[in-house]
Amino acid sequence: MSEVTTDWEAVIGLETHVQLATESKIFTSASTSFGDEPNTHIDPVVCGLPGTLPVLNKKVLEYAVKAAMALNLKIAKHCKFDRKQYFYPDLPKNYQISQFDEPIAEEGWIEVEIAEKGKETYLKKIGIERLHMEEDAGKLVHAGSDRLAGSKYSLVDYNRAGVALAEIVSKPDLRTGREASEYASEIRRIVRYLGVSDGNMQEGSLRCDVNISVRQGPEAPFGTKVEIKNMNSFSAIQKACDYEIDRQIKTYESGGKVHQETRLWDESKQLTKSMRSKEGSSDYRYFPDPDLGPIEVSSELCDKWRSELPELPAAKRHRYADELGLSSYDARVLTDDFQMARYFEAVVSCGVEAKQAANWITGDIAAYVNSKKINFDDLLFTPEQLSEMIHLIKEGKISGKIGKEILPELLEKGGFPKKIVDSRGLGMISDPSLIEDIIEEILSSHPKEVEAFRSGKSKLQGFFVGQLMKKTSGKADPKLANQILARKLQH
Repeated sequence: MSEVTTDWEAVIGLETHVQLATESKIFTSASTSFGDEPNTHIDPVVCGLPGTLPVLNKKVLEYAVKAAMALNLKIAKHCKFDRKQYFYPDLPKNYQISQFDEPIAEEGWIEVEIAEKGKETYLKKIGIERLHMEEDAGKLVHAGSDRLAGSKYSLVDYNRAGVALAEIVSKPDLRTGREASEYASEIRRIVRYLGVSDGNMQEGSLRCDVNISVRQGPEAPFGTKVEIKNMNSFSAIQKACDYEIDRQIKTYESGGKVHQETRLWDESKQLTKSMRSKEGSSDYRYFPDPDLGPIEVSSELCDKWRSELPELPAAKRHRYADELGLSSYDARVLTDDFQMARYFEAVVSCGVEAKQAANWITGDIAAYVNSKKINFDDLLFTPEQLSEMIHLIKEGKISGKIGKEILPELLEKGGFPKKIVDSRGLGMISDPSLIEDIIEEILSSHPKEVEAFRSGKSKLQGFFVGQLMKKTSGKADPKLANQILARKLQH
């Protein structure tokens, strides 16, 4: 859709469903393993069979409270579970156990860094309304035509049913698709840092629903809200928001009416399309679950869990910029991945300058990690070994070029760079007399180029440097070589 240029403002809020990384489900000991054969991680409780009773998994409560603390939410002294009525094939009980009017935590916020190409980066504080615990539903698989029945059919897999979720509901503080995408990204960073979820969107471990409306100016009342589902990436969140903002504005400006509904994001067509009219809370007929008692988290337990929280992404970004002198870009890239940040800090603790460590880690090493689809914790090349290589370069014992040449082998096999450098004679040539002899040999072999340089073609110095590096296999000390070369070319 074409861009709209008016004084309209979008109002966006996100509901983020985070699958908690517990080994068993929220109310039963059934496994949460992903990717196995359908309906192999179920039991009578998951299937809602008569006579079964749910029992809260204590680890779910711990993970939910830790996530709430990291989001600056106030932990409730008292909360309860409710039944939310759904009549749908992927919920065998015909209701979902969730939390309604007394959630585990309310009233929090996070700081989000909004970085957009060509625009100034800014920080924004996004309010969070609540976090509550609930169970996930199963998964419907819509198949093609059955050759025997001659009609379309759907299958249901209950492996995901009963998996523990923390639903995080933001306040309507977001105004652009970019802000919505960055907010969701920060939520994922936080839950990954905490270790309470892997945040893998492809596997459904983190899913976002967007609520969006538009209004004419910041003082105008909210417009009619539309919910968008079926987004499996942060780029999809941004594109869906941008499309829907444009669609709603065009609808209003053409005299139409925006209806409260649930829409789906169609990735192939890059548009949202209507799915169903949006239910209200009254349609769910909430009531307290009679099989689960109230929950009270003691102050002692809260203090214990709070003491176990790691340094979070926003705090790391500030520290890297303020204490280590890194740019906001470097700090952002390094802290995006908890394991990368830990690797970086281990290298810096060996006495390496932060910028030098950042350059190697966010460049060649990150490219290797991504290409191999591994994590920084899986690297055979340890932080101590990288720090040794950086020290060798800084001390002039090898060049950066040599470092790049031996890095692929180090990443594949691990090992200390000095051992490779010594065994292969890759050390830097730093003897002035030796470099001078080689330069004189090069100059005598290229008299025309020397004459052209002395006639004013100063760019030819790069040619001579290249010849020197070729002759020495890149081992000549660049600084010393340039000094001697400049002196020789002037005579």
